[in-house]
Amino acid sequence: MPVKDSTTIEYDSSVAILTFNRPAVLNAFDNELMESTISKVNELNNNEAVRVIVVRGEGRAFSPGFDLKAAANREMRDVRDWEKQLQLQFDFIMQFWESPKPTIAAVHGFCLAGAFELALACDITIAGQNTKFGEPEVRFGTGIVAMLLPWITGPKQAKQILLSGEDKITAADALTMGIVNKVVPDQTVLTEAIEAAHNIAKAGERAVRLTKQAINNSYEAMGFNQALKSSLNLDVLLNAAPDPLKEKFSRIRSEKGLKAAIEWRDNRFTHQPK
Repeated sequence: MPVKDSTTIEYDSSVAILTFNRPAVLNAFDNELMESTISKVNELNNNEAVRVIVVRGEGRAFSPGFDLKAAANREMRDVRDWEKQLQLQFDFIMQFWESPKPTIAAVHGFCLAGAFELALACDITIAGQNTKFGEPEVRFGTGIVAMLLPWITGPKQAKQILLSGEDKITAADALTMGIVNKVVPDQTVLTEAIEAAHNIAKAGERAVRLTKQAINNSYEAMGFNQALKSSLNLDVLLNAAPDPLKEKFSRIRSEKGLKAAIEWRDNRFTHQPK
């Protein structure tokens, strides 16, 4: 039986629909999926017939982020291994920001951690009304790969989310904070995203491409690229260094499984000290 590709592409006229296709694990991002996506987005970037890229997740969720089970089986010997791995994750996220084509994230279910950052990197995000957003990384001793949130929402909101590891942000709250563009019924997310894509595709191709470039250049002039690079370097150091919280999470994951490790992590925030 042939191995199912972890990412697929369909076309609706000039709109390309890229789908994360690991529904059994809610489309958690492993290296194979990231490398496949990078290759496919590069193809779409060079396809003149494609005007807009929509990215979505198959099944019950957009994605909970990077695959923690795959991470547990990955041998990370020194800081160079962390640099290589986190650079792959960073490039996977930021390709949607850097693509010359407009990118639209159609999100539902869970949109957490690296998936949350990927949705932020897209030019437009359409969310199902029951989607949950957030960045739980600090809750198990790791950090943010692509520090986009302070650029999308305000510093107060970014710090509240990132410093607490909040991962239950509602779609309505995400809309208020400017994290998403539109909230729609869960069953119409893809339809709404494709409609938004066709509205962009009807505009002048060169005008759209140069306008996106101009907007991105404005962020670059404010230090966007340097800030993200600096944050990524800090994340490498954070992950390469020993940390008691991270080590305990990893030990529980190894001994009792990922579900038990996540329960331990979340229970620490459920039971408040008296």
